[in-house]
Amino acid sequence: MKITENVFQLEAAKRSHVFLVRTDETFLIDTGMPGLSKKILEEIRSLGTCPDDIRMILLTHHDVDHIGNAKQLQEATGAELWAPSEDIPYIIGEKRRPGVKHLIETIIRPRKSAVSGTYSAGWPYSDIHILRAPGHTPGHTIFQVRDIVFTGDLFKFIHGRFALFPGFMNWNQDEVIKSLSMLKNLEFEWLCPSHGSPVHNGPELQDFLSKLK
Repeated sequence: MKITENVFQLEAAKRSHVFLVRTDETFLIDTGMPGLSKKILEEIRSLGTCPDDIRMILLTHHDVDHIGNAKQLQEATGAELWAPSEDIPYIIGEKRRPGVKHLIETIIRPRKSAVSGTYSAGWPYSDIHILRAPGHTPGHTIFQVRDIVFTGDLFKFIHGRFALFPGFMNWNQDEVIKSLSMLKNLEFEWLCPSHGSPVHNGPELQDFLSKLK
């Protein structure tokens, strides 16, 4: 799906989105469920981008459906892999994910990735704004690129309806609400969640944000 001239939501990863962004740098946001790396690379090529041109892969957080192809895509592209420092122990397998997420990781096991850098340790790309948005995970991070905010798992927008993830899927529900409220202070045209459809900044979105407490 083409969102703007240089931002694409890849069809190869429908259940947990992967975004291809072409600005001053070409990069991916998240990597989808395991087993999709070949399809993702094929789609990237079909959009006129050589995988070797991908400079970095940005992870919003540690969940399996977001890091599932990180290792394979990193190897195929030579890209740097960036992640939130708080979530790295889960990404590299030093810590078990809590609750139901531990059950998921025993069934679906992505290959462990080597993280190149963290957002808190000298972020070098001025055109990509890093916004810490904890709650879904301790280090959950969202990104603003010009007039688009990639919101990870802050919320879902499916079949025209906004929804939060259930409490048992979140690390801290109160922090989720605080992070969502941060969106009220941002200027943007589109929000791109990892699950569901992109959301245009209009009355429906503003109504949803206004009800957050």
